[in-house]
Amino acid sequence: MNAITPLRAGRREWIGLAVLMLPTLLIVMDLTVLHLAVPHLTADLQPSGTQLLWILDIYGFMIAGSLITMGTLGDRIGRRRLLLMGAVGFGVASTLAAFSTSAGMLIASRALLGVAGATLMPSTLSLIRNMFLDPRQRTVAIGVWVSGFSVGGAIGPLVGGLLLENFWWGAVFLLGVPVMVVLLIAGPLLLPEYRDPNPGRFDLLSAGLSLAAVLLMIFGLKQIAQDGLGWLPVLSIVLGLVVGAVFVRRQRQLADPLIDLRLFQKRAFSASLVTYTLGIFVAFGSFLFVAQYLQLVLGLSPLQAGLWAVPGAVSSIVGSNLAPVIVRRVRPAYVVAAGLGLAALGSWLLSQVGVDSLALIVVGNTIMSFGFGLTFTLTADLVVGNAPPERAGAASAISETGAEFGGALGLAVLGTIGMAAYRIEIAASLPPGVPRDVAEVVQETLGGAAAVAGQLPDQLGAALLDAAHVAFVHGMQLVSVIGAVGFAGLAILIAILLRDVQTHSEPEHPTEPEFEHAEQPPAARPEPEIQLGG
Repeated sequence: MNAITPLRAGRREWIGLAVLMLPTLLIVMDLTVLHLAVPHLTADLQPSGTQLLWILDIYGFMIAGSLITMGTLGDRIGRRRLLLMGAVGFGVASTLAAFSTSAGMLIASRALLGVAGATLMPSTLSLIRNMFLDPRQRTVAIGVWVSGFSVGGAIGPLVGGLLLENFWWGAVFLLGVPVMVVLLIAGPLLLPEYRDPNPGRFDLLSAGLSLAAVLLMIFGLKQIAQDGLGWLPVLSIVLGLVVGAVFVRRQRQLADPLIDLRLFQKRAFSASLVTYTLGIFVAFGSFLFVAQYLQLVLGLSPLQAGLWAVPGAVSSIVGSNLAPVIVRRVRPAYVVAAGLGLAALGSWLLSQVGVDSLALIVVGNTIMSFGFGLTFTLTADLVVGNAPPERAGAASAISETGAEFGGALGLAVLGTIGMAAYRIEIAASLPPGVPRDVAEVVQETLGGAAAVAGQLPDQLGAALLDAAHVAFVHGMQLVSVIGAVGFAGLAILIAILLRDVQTHSEPEHPTEPEFEHAEQPPAARPEPEIQLGG
């Protein structure tokens, strides 16, 4: 019996991939430009401290809480349809955010942006899964898709800085409108529609449970990252775990679950998901300190810090697109392990920085980012590639939810460890003569130390700032050592767990989902020239 050769994507699919990169670019840019706009919108809207935190956090909360529901919904109603609906919602919410007249209105607009953003990420990755049935082509496509995050992170601060220099703060939100217009026009022309032909009943209670569980746990983790341990975040996390347990139990009992728990029985799926989540956990903790180091220790402006972060973004793009080439000759386990090993090396270099180590921070960050590019492309590919095509949306949503959890957990755990080390050292090394109220501010954050140092006599202020810089660097070194050990441990784990996986050695035998395309079914889809006029 001859093996079935997977259908190879043609020109239409590759141009469609460029369209699918637009949401990834936009979501990352939306995260980066907001931080640049905070001083401007604060002066205009005058939010309270609590309102400002919600302006910053509600977007991520709503994305994290809605991903699982939206990924499964896309499997049921059609991934292209959900993507286009999300594009409309994102454009409308971006406009509302840009012209917000109060802090409450901006918070509500950011919440809508988060819900709309949650429709975009699972839809794009699951469409890639179904557009690129050939494993080699799919890995290349996912590498290009992953590059979108790095490109967005690199150009976000640059574009945002230019907009804020010439327009009002709301202009940074309007970046999303023309991008979504392009997606709405090009999507129906270039993207085919896929959905599960036998989706079953959509369980609203499961959707509510997943939203509540994720929101409660992400909220608790972020509160710990911001304010340290307290009864409210701990209660929130515990309650989230309880709701999550109820959610999992319900999925086992339903005939049509929101998440098919059988996916986790595949070693390649589970091991890749764990690696993806824990890799982002360590990465976010490291990036938190790198960003602060560039601005608060070296004294660079946000735009200058963004420029020095560009080499890392470029190396991540190179790694993302090199991974599909390497994996043709080397097993995925060893490529992922090599990427994690490079990330460990980069993290170790970051542990060697002093108070004036721009070159070392750039080199360490660049090597670490290259390792991420290799790792995240292949782990994302293994997650969606090991799910049935009709469950690609749910698998993509699980992957992105893992990323959100990893990021929040990294900020909370590693951020707390690094700042605890900073507080302990700065408390022991405060120069004599620092007033008690000033000392309390200094011990909270390095940003607080930089703000109050200027209020002291020159010599005392300089001594205080030097001590704060040294304490912060030592905290960063500790986090980087933990990161290096974590990456090295993951490298060993993945080399063992995935050593038998051969992504491209054998062709797939896909079960085709329902295909809705006005021009031709997949069996008749040729690889050569395809008209793009719809």
